[in-house]
Amino acid sequence: MFSEIWFKMDEDIAVINSNTRKEKIKNFLINNKKSLLYFSGSILILILFFFGYKSYDESKIKKISDEYNSAVIGYSQLNKDKTKDILINIINKKNATYSTLSLYFIIDNKLIESKDETNKLFDILIDKTSLDEEIRYLIIYKKGLFNADNSNENELLKILDPIIKSNSIWKSHSLYLMAEFYYNKNEKQKAKEFFEKILTLENSNMDIAKKTQIRLNRDLSD
Repeated sequence: MFSEIWFKMDEDIAVINSNTRKEKIKNFLINNKKSLLYFSGSILILILFFFGYKSYDESKIKKISDEYNSAVIGYSQLNKDKTKDILINIINKKNATYSTLSLYFIIDNKLIESKDETNKLFDILIDKTSLDEEIRYLIIYKKGLFNADNSNENELLKILDPIIKSNSIWKSHSLYLMAEFYYNKNEKQKAKEFFEKILTLENSNMDIAKKTQIRLNRDLSD
């Protein structure tokens, strides 16, 4: 009998607890109606903003892509200046892919004669464009190559310094560029030091390492 009474009491308590929870939830919803509506609205706005921004970003990239392709495909000596202006404009938009391709096209086709102006375009990519780290190092290396024939030792070292201090896959290329720079200036001891650094790297480019060994054995052996 007592067990039946306790069982009935348990049922009553469960009903009371259930009703109490429902009442608390109801009161919470009533008391926090404005806050909940604001929170839900904020979440909805964020979701709409995210998909809207993504769509806008994709549209923006497509527009840049179309501008680049149109400029490159339609390029000729007759519209050289127009092509140059379009590509410089794309570089200033700081798009990781098409700004980089635009600078390469300008350099390959000698659309800009001024070394200083070209270096400023390099710096937009290196300093102001969001790039994968190794792509950034590649562009720094290409800037070094571009300036190697007309720079002094300090200028070239300053350009390549971020790569030389890193563990980049372009480090061996940069060391080789500096070694050849010194070798061509007949500063053979400095050249030898840079060549030897290449052979100590764990991730040295195989072709660079092979050329380095040949140079050391043939031209810089004691």
